[in-house]
Amino acid sequence: MRAICWHGKEDMRVDTVPDPKIEDPRDVIIKVTTTCICGSDLHLYDGYMPTMKAGDVIGHEPMGVVVEVGKEVRKLQKGDRVVVPFTISCGTCWFCEHQLFSLCDNSNPNAEVARQMMGQSPAGLLGYSHMLGGFPGGQAEFLRVPYADVGPIKIPDGIPDEKVVFLSDIFPTGYMAAEQAGIEPGDTVAVWGCGPVGQFAIQSAWMLGAGRVVAIDRVPERLRMAEKHGKAETIDFSREKAYDKLMEMTKGRGPDRCIDCVGAEAHAGGSIDALLDKAKAAAFLATDRAHVLREAIICCRKGGTVSVPGVYVGFPDKIPFGAAMNKALTFRMGQTHVPKYHHKLLEKIQAGEIDPSFVITHQVPLEKGPEMYKTFRDKKDDCIKVVLKP
Repeated sequence: MRAICWHGKEDMRVDTVPDPKIEDPRDVIIKVTTTCICGSDLHLYDGYMPTMKAGDVIGHEPMGVVVEVGKEVRKLQKGDRVVVPFTISCGTCWFCEHQLFSLCDNSNPNAEVARQMMGQSPAGLLGYSHMLGGFPGGQAEFLRVPYADVGPIKIPDGIPDEKVVFLSDIFPTGYMAAEQAGIEPGDTVAVWGCGPVGQFAIQSAWMLGAGRVVAIDRVPERLRMAEKHGKAETIDFSREKAYDKLMEMTKGRGPDRCIDCVGAEAHAGGSIDALLDKAKAAAFLATDRAHVLREAIICCRKGGTVSVPGVYVGFPDKIPFGAAMNKALTFRMGQTHVPKYHHKLLEKIQAGEIDPSFVITHQVPLEKGPEMYKTFRDKKDDCIKVVLKP
């Protein structure tokens, strides 16, 4: 089959690789009909994620049709259309039983590697480094799906792929980010980053009762999307300081809830901390540029909440923890517990409350994926979300 493979920093290639096979009786194989490039994939493209190996098949936002079924699979059969979550969850461990699916105890075969870095291992992830399982990903013609009775959600006929494929990651991720922010009716919610996850965090903030949503970015087309589809007020941080503008908008109190949808590769113009981050990363002294996290802490009102769906890789420094402690902030974060939200969000799509396809700006064949990585990373051609068709 053809698949997009990682071969090093800024080196993605479409290779011919072996077709996946059933390796466990709980597996299914799907023929991928739609897959995507995620902002988290850029951390691989830019060389920030450790334990990658040349030839790894990447991608974690796939959907398709079941073509082969393991003998212990009970909920799926050949011909079913399914969306596959990026998290791999066994369904039976303590964490899965408590709907903490991205913290599954059993799905990462390389748990010891993750434990040495993090203390304990989270769940295995599709197409996302050997520390998190080394599972081949979904930017491919076919995909092996472990624990198939747990993660995938069946999609009724008549709903286009483009409306539901984002149930694999970015729609649940934006929704969980807003939910973890603890939004109360009338709250002012500030969202840093108007990429796809940020767009869904904005939409979800309204669903959860926000009274005001402020979107922060520097890319004009992203800010326009946040205004048009998210009904958000916007701050272009290349033109004005986010802190000053947020204080003005909230009469000095600060936003009640702050959501960092940027993560490890934050840009912040000429601010001193961002310049230091960039220099350290260039010298391989750091892996994370944490300007947004710092700014969210400083901007958030006393007693507020900082929610972090943005991916961090290692050991970001210069975090104003003293401010966080003295302001009594609450932090919530984590990879998304995708199956927890699947049915709820599918129902919203079916009811017409949201059409997630609004974020799609580019739809191309799988073979053009490598060039689209650069377009997406460099924010060229008004690129916000890339959908790939194997």
